[in-house]
Amino acid sequence: MTYEQFLDEVATLLTELYDLSDEAAIKLVVDAQAADFFTDHDDNEEMRTAERAKLDAHTLYRANQNRNETQRKQQQRRVQAKKPR
Repeated sequence: MTYEQFLDEVATLLTELYDLSDEAAIKLVVDAQAADFFTDHDDNEEMRTAERAKLDAHTLYRANQNRNETQRKQQQRRVQAKKPR
């Protein structure tokens, strides 16, 4: 598949597997692209498979979940630090 088809497949899998909105899935893919996550995929056609798209969708989703959890914990720490003791 072409590079563009591969990215579309990753976004589609994000919506199907993780119930993300189209906008959220596209944002994850675009953000990953901006961070050079897909650079090797662009250069190496063998990496652009349906199996790899599923793996990459999972990787992007988990990374997003981890980032959100970290931000939530940091916010909790800030709130706790502001409470009088």
